[in-house]
Amino acid sequence: MDTQDVICAVTVLFIVGMIWLRTRMQYARQVRGILQMQPAGRLYYAAAAGVLVLGWLVAPFLGQLLVPETNVTPTLTRVIWFLATYYLFIIVHRIMKARGIDVYKAAA
Repeated sequence: MDTQDVICAVTVLFIVGMIWLRTRMQYARQVRGILQMQPAGRLYYAAAAGVLVLGWLVAPFLGQLLVPETNVTPTLTRVIWFLATYYLFIIVHRIMKARGIDVYKAAA
């Protein structure tokens, strides 16, 4: 692994942590006690992981396709994809909450 791949790997871990922390804090404010992940939560996190992996693979090619006349590094396009994923999953979580689909519920 070269330095740029390490930077991207650390960024992915940071984004996963931010998605998890933000989502969990939304439920921790509402419910006291232990939170248990629901099946919809597993799908939510699996989808986030899938979009991040897709970004790792596709973002460098997408950067070259959208801006071919510049020398865009794969690291830059991946980090932009990862940040966009974080903001996308804020919206996805809000839509889920509006429809009454919980990622976490209080354990019995």
